[in-house]
Amino acid sequence: MFTTLKEFEEDWNHESTSTLKMLNALTDTSLSQPVVDGHRTLGRIAWHIVTTIPEMADKMGIPLDSVKEDAPVPATAKEITDAYLKVSKELIDRIKLDWDDDTLQTEVDMYGERWKRTFGLKACIEHQIHHRGQMTVLMRQAGVRVPGTYGPAKEDWEENGMEPPQV
Repeated sequence: MFTTLKEFEEDWNHESTSTLKMLNALTDTSLSQPVVDGHRTLGRIAWHIVTTIPEMADKMGIPLDSVKEDAPVPATAKEITDAYLKVSKELIDRIKLDWDDDTLQTEVDMYGERWKRTFGLKACIEHQIHHRGQMTVLMRQAGVRVPGTYGPAKEDWEENGMEPPQV
C-alpha cells in the first residue's frame, strides 16, 4: 500500500503510461473484437478501464467531472484514449489538491466493505492491469500489435535482433 501521495502518484504515472500504450495501439476496427459472443468487446473493456476511474474515485470521496461512469462507449479509439488522459490527469490533480498523506488512511465504503483509501487507490491501479491483460489477447486476435509494458512484446524482441522466447 501507499503511505504517501507521492508513492501513489509515481505508481499511477508508471501504470497509466502502460495503459496509454495499450489504448494508443487500438484501432477503430479493433474495438469490435469480442471475447466471445455475448461478452465484452475490446472497446468495451478499454472503456471500462476509463469509466471505473471516476466510479472508484467517487466512492473514495473524489468526484471527477471529465468522464461520467455511465457514459456510453465512444465510437473511436481516439475518443477512448483522450477520455483516459483527461480522467487520469483529473484524478491526480484532485488528489494532490484535496488530500494529504494522512487522508490515505481514511476508511470509506467500497462495494459494501470498509477500505482504506490507500487500498482503494491500489485497487484502481490493479484493475487497469487486470484489464490490460485481457486486452492483449483481444488485440492479437484483432491483428493489432501489442506494445510491451513490463518488458518487450514478441515483435520488440525480433525488431531488436534478439531471439524471441520459445512458444
